[in-house]
Amino acid sequence: MKTRGGEWLFGAIAGVLVLGFAAVFSSAGRGLHAAEKPIAVPVPALDNPLAAGALQTAVLAGGCFWGTQGVFEHVIGVHKVLAGYAGGSKSTAHYDTVSTGTTGHAESIEVQFDPAKISYGEILRVFFSVAHDPTQLNRQGPDAGTQYRSSIFFADPTQQKIARAYIAQLQQAHVFSRPIVTRVDPLHGFYPAEAYHQDYLFHNPHAPYIVYNDLPKIESLKRELPDMFRDRPVLTASR
Repeated sequence: MKTRGGEWLFGAIAGVLVLGFAAVFSSAGRGLHAAEKPIAVPVPALDNPLAAGALQTAVLAGGCFWGTQGVFEHVIGVHKVLAGYAGGSKSTAHYDTVSTGTTGHAESIEVQFDPAKISYGEILRVFFSVAHDPTQLNRQGPDAGTQYRSSIFFADPTQQKIARAYIAQLQQAHVFSRPIVTRVDPLHGFYPAEAYHQDYLFHNPHAPYIVYNDLPKIESLKRELPDMFRDRPVLTASR
């Protein structure tokens, strides 16, 4: 579990570490653990075509929302990304309560995107490729508990169909060496997280937790999906 201050336990001694010791933390760092290296995933066989229209939303959970929010803020076509909670009730949508793992909530993000520039399936491609490891059950990197589970919260039958079809496609192609454990659940509500969580990666790029777990995801997006990457992130405060 992360501390409220936002740093993993080894952050207390990070000041005396150098990058040469990074391998020591291979089980705790995104991009350092073999199971969490970015995966080249195919485009979804089933997807919505790009078309002009109102902004759409995708709600996704894949570990700590600092990292997933940070990744999608760099994706072309994304209008805004909020960190928050989904899967539980409004009354328990508070960080300290969600962190107990007893609320049904998962740390999630709400991605608002322009369907003329990026499709729902392409959002899922980023999610499965670089934003998290969909083969980890109820954990992600150093964070353990159901609040860190991999889940897609669909808003309508079309999103459900695309999500289920894409997972089946990836499974059948044996893209991952282990089974995908991502859940596909109906969205009953998304509740924005506290203000200090929003744009956390952008405001805290030198925090040890961010350095080891999340910044490598941004580099993976730039390297693996360069046509979808924008250097300047779209922040919640800018909209």
